[in-house]
Amino acid sequence: MEEIRIPIDGTLDLHTFLPHEVKSVVGEYFLACAEKGIYEVKIIHGKGKGVLARTIEAFLKNHPDVAGFWRDTGPSGWGATIVQLRTNPSDQTRFKI
Repeated sequence: MEEIRIPIDGTLDLHTFLPHEVKSVVGEYFLACAEKGIYEVKIIHGKGKGVLARTIEAFLKNHPDVAGFWRDTGPSGWGATIVQLRTNPSDQTRFKI
């Protein structure tokens, strides 16, 4: 399996990942962002039929280090979700899946 490198800049585009990889990718991305001091993350999931968006929303609702999230109001509109991470999680390993 080839390693995929993505920039840790607060924006994660899920279009290049398989559906079964999404939760793991997002969890690892949160960890990497927190390590860099990035606490607001934009997840681009696309509009489509909304299946991926609903999957992400369910994941975020249950993630202990997500302070809040909402659909993007910018140009990407309903195709992206903005996530606010807690700035001082008690245990950084909780970001992992």
